[in-house]
Amino acid sequence: MTGFLIVYMLTAPLFGRLGDTRSRNRLLAVGVAIWSIATALAGLARSYVGLFAARAAVGIGEAAYGTISPALLADYFPRQQRGRVFAVFFAAIPIGSALGYIVGGLVDHYFGWRQAFFVAGVPGLVLAFLALRLYDPPRGSQDSADEAPRSTRGAYPTLIRNRPYVLTILGYAAYTFAIGALAFWTPTFLERVRGIPKAHATVQFGAVVVVTGFVGTYGGGWLGDRLLKISRQAYLWLSGAVTLLAAPLTLLALAAPQPYVYWPAIIAAELCLFASTGPINSAIVNEVSPHMRATAVALSIFTIHILGDVPSPSIVGMISDARSLADAVLIIPVAVLLGGVIWTYAAWRMSRTTHPQTT
Repeated sequence: MTGFLIVYMLTAPLFGRLGDTRSRNRLLAVGVAIWSIATALAGLARSYVGLFAARAAVGIGEAAYGTISPALLADYFPRQQRGRVFAVFFAAIPIGSALGYIVGGLVDHYFGWRQAFFVAGVPGLVLAFLALRLYDPPRGSQDSADEAPRSTRGAYPTLIRNRPYVLTILGYAAYTFAIGALAFWTPTFLERVRGIPKAHATVQFGAVVVVTGFVGTYGGGWLGDRLLKISRQAYLWLSGAVTLLAAPLTLLALAAPQPYVYWPAIIAAELCLFASTGPINSAIVNEVSPHMRATAVALSIFTIHILGDVPSPSIVGMISDARSLADAVLIIPVAVLLGGVIWTYAAWRMSRTTHPQTT
């Protein structure tokens, strides 16, 4: 996972710039092909180094796909539909993860772990061919003229000067810090601190993530689109509100010793956390020029991972070694609260301006 994340972060800025200046459907096809081939090669690995290299190479394909897809989707759909569009797009993450565990586990059980990589990798080449046939619309085709300046020169300095964008990304980094730590440590926390057998803890928490991931992600996107009729900054307001609500729920989930308290709290917290997925990614693409959206997503990916889920599992682990896991996980609701505060402040600040791209 570390190898994947490092490669993903380092190559995302490259594909971000290419995604703003080159054929996006071709780059998408290349990305899907690379991660599919790399996944299949993991099944042929004969050493740890070979397996590590194959898994890390998946990050190259993910960087291409993760940076370019949101920009392309923004040119398929108007602003008022993007919350639902991104909700469906990002709901594929928990659903795909669940399918990975289920299908991969079954193939491993009946045919061996190497074949599990082939099952996941080979169909991706078909998807790469289909991605190549996607229509690449003109950049900004779904935006008004004043929202679509054509220049892409100095993209990174422009983005850094864009205060709403920077605030959104910093809030996203705090959110990702919490999400990464929760995903990594919750099954272990349930086993060590709550006394739930490891297999049961993993399955139960995995089931919660799958269900809340789909319901929360789609529900948040749908609600964000509806609230756009009230406020142009509805995506940020919603993301901030549900994340602020998630902070005490996360604290309750990690501090309450009774199962009848912490399981409902876990479910409610996960629903609130996932509800911001579609709206916050919609906010990111709406806050920047259509001609630098892939770059904006790439910079977002780099920032939220290097400040978020790359260090957070290790930080929780170090605190756990120094004190206890029960104490260590209590930094997670603090990160959730910080993300909610930053997003709410960004929404309030943008509501005071005339144009969403004021820098």
